[in-house]
Amino acid sequence: MSIFIGENIKRLRTAKAVTQEQLAEALNVSSVAVSKWERGETMPDISLLPKLAYYFQTTIDELMNYDACSVELEIQEFLKTHRQASEALDRKTRQSLSSDAYKRFPNDYRVMELYMWDLAGDYADNDNAVIAKHSAEINRICDRILEGCTDMFIRRDAYVMKGKLLHAAGRTAEALSLYRDNLPDWYQTVGQKSEQLFAKDTPEFAARLSENITELSRFVLNKFSKELWFCRPDLDTAAKAETAVAFCEALKTLAPFTTSEQLESLTAYFAGDFEAKLCHLCKDAPKALVEKLHSYVR
Repeated sequence: MSIFIGENIKRLRTAKAVTQEQLAEALNVSSVAVSKWERGETMPDISLLPKLAYYFQTTIDELMNYDACSVELEIQEFLKTHRQASEALDRKTRQSLSSDAYKRFPNDYRVMELYMWDLAGDYADNDNAVIAKHSAEINRICDRILEGCTDMFIRRDAYVMKGKLLHAAGRTAEALSLYRDNLPDWYQTVGQKSEQLFAKDTPEFAARLSENITELSRFVLNKFSKELWFCRPDLDTAAKAETAVAFCEALKTLAPFTTSEQLESLTAYFAGDFEAKLCHLCKDAPKALVEKLHSYVR
């Protein structure tokens, strides 16, 4: 924003045919200050904005190059590209995107949220040394979110991050207490509460129940995938992949208890999740087993 306002001051001053010294005198500031504004090194004090707008016969929004619709479009584009980088597991690009967006839109809570997570490394598997290094800045962002943001999901993430800050500082008991006081338990989720809106003998209840079964099943399968990959030091990569394939075959035994579409969807989810681990976290993934897992995804 400092670059925009500096460029605008220079453009308006030139159009008005006044020197930096004349503008400085009119605003009761130094010509050095005006020069720094125009070079984008500093910004005018907020109290000077009405005076500048009056002097140039323009609005503060125009002076600061502010267009709410354009800004929102830019933020939406950032959110889209950041999501794509996340899906591609491209942490470096993601961090670069959020850092640039935070400089440009420091007061947007959506940008603040993604920036603080990228500072911390990610939503999980955080390096406590990295969190400790950025703790002061991350804590300020969390406080700003909790003081002014009304989006309950972004507020929730601020509490989650506060807990990570406490844990990184060796105050794990306080982190767990913070979570108990401010985050929902399994029975207070949006899925559970949506299901409970409807009587149990209605089609709406059946549809919500089916959605919840699918979502919870995916959640459990994600945990199985992580346990197999991260918590089985007794198995090498090939053995883990073989176990994952066997697990996909074992899922077929659930056929009497669910629809074929739902079973295929869950099998594809597990296979895709484990295939991603093999492809992104391992350099010697067995090609035949990767292809076998991929066959469940198609």
